[in-house]
Amino acid sequence: MKLVIVESPTKAKTITKYLGKPFTVVASYGHIRDLPKSKMGIDIANDFQPQYIIPTKARKTVTALKKLAAKASTIILATDEDREGEAIAWHLTKALGLASTEHRTQNTELPKIERIAFHEITKEAIEEALKNPRELDERLIDAQQARRILDRLVGYELSPFLWRKIYRGLSAGRVQSVAVRLIVEREREIQKFKAEEYWTIEGKFLTPNKAIIEAKLHSQNGKTLDKFAITSESAANDLVSILKKSNYRVAKIERKAIKKNAPAPFTTSLLQQEASRRLGLSPKQTMMIAQQLYEGVALGDEGSVGLITYMRTDSMNLAEKFLHEAKEFLASVYGERYAASAPRRFKSKSKNAQEAHEAIRPTDPRRQPENVKNYLEPRQYKLYDLIWRRTMASQMPEAEIETTAIDIAGNERAEGYLFRATGSVIVFDGWRRLYAENNDEQTLPKVAEGAALKLQSLDPLQHFTEPPPRYSEAALIKALEEYGIGRPSTYAPTMSTIVERGYVEREDKRLKPTELAFLVNDLLVEHFPKIVDYQFTAHFEEELDDIAEGTKQMLPVLKEFYEPFKENLMDKEATLSKKDISEEATDETCELCGKPMVIKFGRYGKFLACSGFPECKNAKPLAGTPEAEGTNEICDKCGKPMQIKRGRFGTFLGCTGYPDCKNIKSMNKKTGVTCPECGQGEIVEKRSRKGKNFYSCNRYPDCKFALWSKPTGEKCPKCDSLIVFGAKGMVRCSSKECDYQKETTESGD
Repeated sequence: MKLVIVESPTKAKTITKYLGKPFTVVASYGHIRDLPKSKMGIDIANDFQPQYIIPTKARKTVTALKKLAAKASTIILATDEDREGEAIAWHLTKALGLASTEHRTQNTELPKIERIAFHEITKEAIEEALKNPRELDERLIDAQQARRILDRLVGYELSPFLWRKIYRGLSAGRVQSVAVRLIVEREREIQKFKAEEYWTIEGKFLTPNKAIIEAKLHSQNGKTLDKFAITSESAANDLVSILKKSNYRVAKIERKAIKKNAPAPFTTSLLQQEASRRLGLSPKQTMMIAQQLYEGVALGDEGSVGLITYMRTDSMNLAEKFLHEAKEFLASVYGERYAASAPRRFKSKSKNAQEAHEAIRPTDPRRQPENVKNYLEPRQYKLYDLIWRRTMASQMPEAEIETTAIDIAGNERAEGYLFRATGSVIVFDGWRRLYAENNDEQTLPKVAEGAALKLQSLDPLQHFTEPPPRYSEAALIKALEEYGIGRPSTYAPTMSTIVERGYVEREDKRLKPTELAFLVNDLLVEHFPKIVDYQFTAHFEEELDDIAEGTKQMLPVLKEFYEPFKENLMDKEATLSKKDISEEATDETCELCGKPMVIKFGRYGKFLACSGFPECKNAKPLAGTPEAEGTNEICDKCGKPMQIKRGRFGTFLGCTGYPDCKNIKSMNKKTGVTCPECGQGEIVEKRSRKGKNFYSCNRYPDCKFALWSKPTGEKCPKCDSLIVFGAKGMVRCSSKECDYQKETTESGD
């Protein structure tokens, strides 16, 4: 028997279809060894030796794998091709007691160990990998271990420091703390922003053929008017009164032919960004669905089929075979003109991209999304459709576009003033046939230079400058990638972690920092600047890549990071007190003991507490916070007033008679939508244990109806389920079995 070990049962099922006897394909269910959760698990004095254990949940799997390994003539480690997959394969050899290479040469009875890797789960790829087994790559294993050790050192030494100086349960991380810093600094930009007023003047002009040209006032006496050329309503109105008296003509028409290149195929971060922008998927959702498409989806008589290549990659390469197949497909389905004359090859902008890997692409270009739609869940179909279209578009010719600019000049009454209208016409759609972008530019009517135009309307429009937007998850991933921080496998977990730790809240699909984020970030920036320094963090990402490439060794990299980090940590432990960090003095006096009250920071935000603690335990809400606001609610159990309080799932009403009376009531936001399941309750907004908003019936637990997206109140015309807000500018059916969606001008905010 030849035993093939992969990570997941889905992957095992797909590969089993391609391999008959004598192969047996089984799953390890991910990592079967890890660092212990109860302690550091790193022997720092012994060259940072990791002390791996087999977690309880993996013991049953390890026992079963050992029994199978004992019967096998060959053990084939077929885990993913990246560092994580290489590490899982290495851990398998250790957990299953498979002998070292030197030992094996002296004992021919031991099973043969082979390592194979492939970037797509297809029959051809599996067979090719089996023909070309290799040894485990120690460099990749060391790079993965170095990352794991670095992250453990920061997490298990810096996090307890935060517990002692602020409160228990906080965490810090090499990548997560930098991500929080980006979000906090953006929020401070928003807070400091002061809006500035400016005006534009827009006119509608009638051509001799009764067509309308919409144009903006563009220049005066040949000088382009900048954004703040008109800064008040009176100035705008004065200008309008002058311009209205003039006659107008077409002064100049300029046409220009441009070509727009096809987009590159997807890397992990590009896929996460586009799936967020176009489909409204979070990075975590995107990776989960992509994993399903990679490992295999049941396609009727075909059985389980891997639809896309490996989804954790920073490469934009495409296999030569795929390039040839894509060209043939495009030419046969869309015509020769829609197939690029030569294969298009792209190079990643990421400095340390693994160019030996491939971009995320469909395993077979002929497997069109519409042909597999009936076998996929709606979100699987949408993501596969996005990947297929993007990849195929990358191998299509440039889009040919004609841009037009029409300059409209006034007569002597408005001499020197020029309006400009711009528009474009797609001459040849090329790659846009499969991967169209929104085009908001107007198509301009035909008109000749010198033609007289009639002014139909002239409107002064008021505008205000806007602050930079908060980061969306996709925008944050893009920023991290531009700084060179994190890698394809770390982006989605980082997004989830900063929300789960209470540093960030999702608000209108944007990331808003909490008070806690400001406090922890400011502490780290002041006292541990290197931990949250963009260049320093990027430097160690490069060091990890150097380990993977064999140009650096793991131990010197770990020492370079840890020794100054530990020295600084010990210094701050001795010199910083909790009062220095998380307490603020006030002018208020404790009404119980007369000592000064101070502002403290607790698990749920700031509050007032007596400085005489622990002798005096007086504490109360801070003025201006929701908890300090009074309510008209009376406790229905004891008759005392109810008070707004804050817990891990947001604000709620609690009895002021606590702890004698522990009555509480929820303060969930109402949507005004009747529950479709029970017909009695109302759908309200709630917050999950992981900090994510969701919508459910307020009669829970009697009614357990729930949605992840906000309902509009409308019913789906196709299946009668609730309509919910989807990606920006779209609403969709809440049912997974229904594909109804449409554009909307309403907002789910």
